[in-house]
Amino acid sequence: MHTPVTIVGAGLGGLTLARVLHVHGIPATVYEAEASPAVRAQGGMLDIHDHNGQLALEAAGLMDEFRAIVVEGRQSMRLVDPDGTVLHEMADDGMGGRPEVQRAELRRILLDSLPAGTVRWGHKVGGARALGGGRHEVSFADGGTVVTSLLVGADGAWSRIRPLLSGAAPEYVGTSFVETYLYDADTRHPDTAKVVGSGSMVAPSPGKEIFAHRESGDTLHAYVALSRPRDWFAAIDFTDASVAAARMAREFDGWAPELTALLTDADTPPVLRPHYALPAEHRWDRTPGVTLIGDAAHLAAPNGEGANLAMLDGAELAKALAAHPDDTEAAFTEHERAMFARAAEAVTFEGTEVHGIDSPHNTARAMLAMITGQDG
Repeated sequence: MHTPVTIVGAGLGGLTLARVLHVHGIPATVYEAEASPAVRAQGGMLDIHDHNGQLALEAAGLMDEFRAIVVEGRQSMRLVDPDGTVLHEMADDGMGGRPEVQRAELRRILLDSLPAGTVRWGHKVGGARALGGGRHEVSFADGGTVVTSLLVGADGAWSRIRPLLSGAAPEYVGTSFVETYLYDADTRHPDTAKVVGSGSMVAPSPGKEIFAHRESGDTLHAYVALSRPRDWFAAIDFTDASVAAARMAREFDGWAPELTALLTDADTPPVLRPHYALPAEHRWDRTPGVTLIGDAAHLAAPNGEGANLAMLDGAELAKALAAHPDDTEAAFTEHERAMFARAAEAVTFEGTEVHGIDSPHNTARAMLAMITGQDG
């Protein structure tokens, strides 16, 4: 009889863990702060890689469902000069190993694959404490508690489970995105739609970058990146969309208007996304009864691997627990050893392919490396 697993966080990593546990007949309960699956937009496109994210989906038995939500033709990429000149383009020949899906659709197929009641919505975790003997008590904001002997923190950058294992805290890495959307771009923003193309586009420059991706239909999703201190961004009133967009656009004076239109003509208010990371090669000593996956374990500056790694973390942990039904500590040890190595490799650019919707800076470096034959 397998010990039930308590998972905190219903992101892609936590849901993949729950699904692969279910495949192996291991019960799990996922506690999620959000009130329902639809309470918050889940972000844009993700490229799911054949060497990690797709392996997790195979372990979950969801490859057919995954293929059904792939948005065809979105693997093309182009490198653009700030004046709008296309410097290099890689067409989507249908053979790439990074098909694109909407994050919300990927989360949906994971949720749909779980038994009813697996996810307990509206359970915001306030903290957790050790009870001894590998048991832990998780407390919720509403005053409720749950006691478990197998606890997994899949609760992201600001994990409430991480303090059980580590005193490390995320630190600002010096760069932030401002996120925008343009809708009906082919008809309402044709010049910008043309420069973005059918997949993704990156326009890099020292200390700044504009990255955009075509999502389903003719929606353009942009990330405008600047290397500035947090105080610099704090001085901008992001509650006033037009003021914030104009202030950001000034940092791109002289750039082609079809590029800066991703800021100035956006159909949504600009949303600030500061980048944080845990210390490089974050580690902890094996602590009975608890472990972490995804950003809770190895938050890094965007490198194109975050969602993929979280899913693989979840799948591999589930497989380890299934392989060691009578020795969960052996399973956790095996999981952590492999996860630490994966995470360290992912944050090392040299020799690593990194591109995708969540990796604008490294997209430029990766593309330039492919064009010039040099590591960025």
